[in-house]
Amino acid sequence: MFGGACFLVGGNMAVGVTGSDLMVRPGPEKFEDALTRPNARPMDFTGHPMKGFVFVEAESIATDSSLADWVERGASFSKSLLAK
Repeated sequence: MFGGACFLVGGNMAVGVTGSDLMVRPGPEKFEDALTRPNARPMDFTGHPMKGFVFVEAESIATDSSLADWVERGASFSKSLLAK
């Protein structure tokens, strides 16, 4: 879908990997908060950032706990959506 591996919760994208970046879908309501985290930036494939999706650089997911935090952000939002 985005040129990498994606992980779904209930058929909805939660997180993925593209290159050395983690893609996370915290959702529109938590998007701005996610961007305040170190090494997070809007996900942009086409010149237009996708609201509700962020890229997180590898150095910010170097520990199990930091990776788990980002995965939980994506999974939490995906769980709030209707299953596909």
